[in-house]
Amino acid sequence: MRFEDSAISKQHIFTKKTLGFGEFFLLDNFIIAEMNEGIHLSWNKISKIIDMVLDHYGEDCRIGYISNKTNSYSFEPNHWSNFFENYDFVVASVSVYYSELSFNNATLEKLFSKKSLKRSDSIEEAISWILDLDEFKKAY
Repeated sequence: MRFEDSAISKQHIFTKKTLGFGEFFLLDNFIIAEMNEGIHLSWNKISKIIDMVLDHYGEDCRIGYISNKTNSYSFEPNHWSNFFENYDFVVASVSVYYSELSFNNATLEKLFSKKSLKRSDSIEEAISWILDLDEFKKAY
């Protein structure tokens, strides 16, 4: 389920950013990414996401990242290793899957992630898990 179509989206204030390859919802302590159907998430695209995050949250940010896999797209799992070698602002991640293929992709991502990465089958569970992290606990 797309974040904007979910009931939980009405419970949060967010800024929506659209890049040529996906939509991004920037909340207080986390970002929800929804990539376009069929894109390849290259390092160039990841760099654009990094720039957007740092512009919005600041250079010293600490955020959660939710990959809401509403569409099928490709990526190179080793980009996770490259990302964590160069950036340290993601505290934890959640991959929301809606099919066996996206579950398998999330499992592959988990193998390459140097931070906690949870797999979830709903956007509501993903948001709840992120907000329950010690780094982000506050009244909502």
